[in-house]
Amino acid sequence: MSKENDDQMKRWSELAEQAQASFWGYLGCELVRVDEHEAVVRLKVEQHHLNMMGIVHGGVLSSLLDNTMGIAAAAVRPHENVVTSNLNVHFVHPLKSGTLEVRAHVVSATKRMLTLYGTVTDEQGRLGTMGTGTFVAKG
Repeated sequence: MSKENDDQMKRWSELAEQAQASFWGYLGCELVRVDEHEAVVRLKVEQHHLNMMGIVHGGVLSSLLDNTMGIAAAAVRPHENVVTSNLNVHFVHPLKSGTLEVRAHVVSATKRMLTLYGTVTDEQGRLGTMGTGTFVAKG
């Protein structure tokens, strides 16, 4: 790993630590990896993540995608503020327990807009949720 990658991961780790007091921390998100190609986040499913049917709540899954895609967008535009302008979520298979893994990567980037694709899978690698997001970069 290069010095630049080490510095970038240190920066992301510091930001993740600061985010513990926010919704990110309440959810229990763990930043696994981020670089200019992909962001990876994990979440250990707890009781407060479930809906009344015993499956992970759609709002939790949507938040995971939004957070992870936002991190991936920010990694591509490290000196700009990046905000979500559109989020599309598809619930493919119910997710129930264990550790979820969220992966996001940039599909397209113009001067102001970034389009990303993300997935949420369970421990067996089964796709539970997928989504796309559009993010606006403001310098």
